[in-house]
Amino acid sequence: MREPQDKNLIRQLSGVDVFCICAGAMISSGIFVLPVLIYVKVGPAIILAYILAGISILPALFAKAELATAMPRAGGSYFFIERSMGSAAGTIGGLASWFSLSFKSAFALVGIGIFATLLNPSISEWQIKLIAVGFCIFFTVLNLMSVRLTSKVQVFLVIVLISLLLLYILRGLMSVDMQRYTPFMPSGSRSLFMACAMVFISFGGLTKIASVAEEVREPAKNIPYGMILAFCVVLIIYGLTVFVTVGLLDQSEFIHSLTPLSTGAGKLFGTVGSIMLALAGIIAFVSTANAGILSASRFPMAMSRDQLLPEFFTRVNRRFKTPHASILFTGVFMIAAILFLNLENLVKVASTMMILLFIFMLLACIIMRESKILNYKPAFISPLYPWLQIAGLIAYGFFLYQMGSVALLSTAGFILLSILWYRVYVRDKNIRKSALIHIVERVTAKEIAGDSLGTELREILKERDNIIEDRFDRLVEKCEIMNIGTSLTYREFFKIVAAKLAGRLGIGEKQLFESFISREKETTTEIRPGLAIPHITIEGKHKFELLIARCEAGIDFTKTLPPVYAAFILVGSRDERDFHLRALSAIAQVTQHTDFDKDWLRAKNIDELRDIILLARRRRD
Repeated sequence: MREPQDKNLIRQLSGVDVFCICAGAMISSGIFVLPVLIYVKVGPAIILAYILAGISILPALFAKAELATAMPRAGGSYFFIERSMGSAAGTIGGLASWFSLSFKSAFALVGIGIFATLLNPSISEWQIKLIAVGFCIFFTVLNLMSVRLTSKVQVFLVIVLISLLLLYILRGLMSVDMQRYTPFMPSGSRSLFMACAMVFISFGGLTKIASVAEEVREPAKNIPYGMILAFCVVLIIYGLTVFVTVGLLDQSEFIHSLTPLSTGAGKLFGTVGSIMLALAGIIAFVSTANAGILSASRFPMAMSRDQLLPEFFTRVNRRFKTPHASILFTGVFMIAAILFLNLENLVKVASTMMILLFIFMLLACIIMRESKILNYKPAFISPLYPWLQIAGLIAYGFFLYQMGSVALLSTAGFILLSILWYRVYVRDKNIRKSALIHIVERVTAKEIAGDSLGTELREILKERDNIIEDRFDRLVEKCEIMNIGTSLTYREFFKIVAAKLAGRLGIGEKQLFESFISREKETTTEIRPGLAIPHITIEGKHKFELLIARCEAGIDFTKTLPPVYAAFILVGSRDERDFHLRALSAIAQVTQHTDFDKDWLRAKNIDELRDIILLARRRRD
């Protein structure tokens, strides 16, 4: 009998790896090939087109960073869409993400062969394809062997690439001709906005890192910092590279060169310069393809975990800890695309679907926020909510329109096929409650299903924050939590508490009640408005109990302070004095968080109240 396969990935990517995966996924055709097409449309205003396109990616960047820090799981876009909008939308999003990245990466591999013609002009079309296939096999094997090794190669490639581009920029700034920037916008603003739509997708690789978030160490910190740093660095490099190239080349030179950066470098450094930038172009396509295979292969794995694809995609190699089935499938698919398909048209479709996915990301961010799920706790919060998201939806809708009818119709056909797969294969296999259902529940004031998403988010947060349970956590997990619906006096409250705890502690109910009253008369245990921590010591050994209560209507502990809505009752024997103090410290840390009071009062049930305590950031023994 075959042993069950491991399905878990290990966290081995650092912040530097995150930066290099993001940067390497962006710097390719967007700067080495695309400038020619944009310059024809807008002239020197190409500089502004790149800057505006970069700014336009910010809503998607921030939404992806927020979602990835809240749910650092393999699959990125798919996982966010499925958990926010349900399995049908998740099927479309997952297949679209995989399809888009796979074809983008295949195109990057073909780009390696195209740039190789600068070094050897006699290379044929089939030789270009065979070069691309060879690199595809190499990076597939690399991804199979080690994520860490893949990331090290990516770091090396990106460092070399950025170094070559910086050398070109620094030398080029000293040789630009300012007259080549006039007239700056010969075709008017309408052409500029159309150019922005074309350039926009060049920044799309920035969000690839979310698909491997499950393999990032300290994702709450490394993912947003790595993405934002990569965006800033690449935006500056894009802007300065285009600025220098426009200043070095005459209009005719720019328009008639398929590789304008190599032409510009030739002016600066001669033949060596042309070769240097041709090498940089090859490295750019290599790094994009490497990051693409790494990212794309995680989508089938994530979908398989949720039963939207066959189970074998979940398999993780025991030795290398890589999802070998998913990587092999993605590699074989890319080889077939390179050899047999018209990549130019398919890349347009892939770009259209990528913009569509950005729209889904913004909707996912809005839905997760509006669902008010307590366990949705992103470490990075997208700013200017909801106005930035609304602006992004409008901008991406415009960019989608600019992609043309063929791309839009092809994308619509792909969506229909995805829905057909969902209807035929998935059916009722997946019954997870999405965040959208939580919004429906809020509007209708009716619970539709169990809270499986909240439970899943709890486990994700525990892993993300590396929460290792201590004795206090175990105490909270087994203790009783009361949700009291009416207002009480403190004497009425202690009668209920004594009745609940007497049997567990092996002590008389009346004796326990009198101990609480005696302790309260010495000095009130309401330590701040709304919060009380009654705690007493009893006779015996190895006795310790916790009882937690929420009373939205309030418990009157004193006449001078507002009613209590959160009460933590501690009862222990004298030999448990040390743990008694540690428990008091843990409660103090939990309740001092700025969102505690708000979350405590809006929690929907006992499970959510318990999660507020178990997931709180505090020092653990």
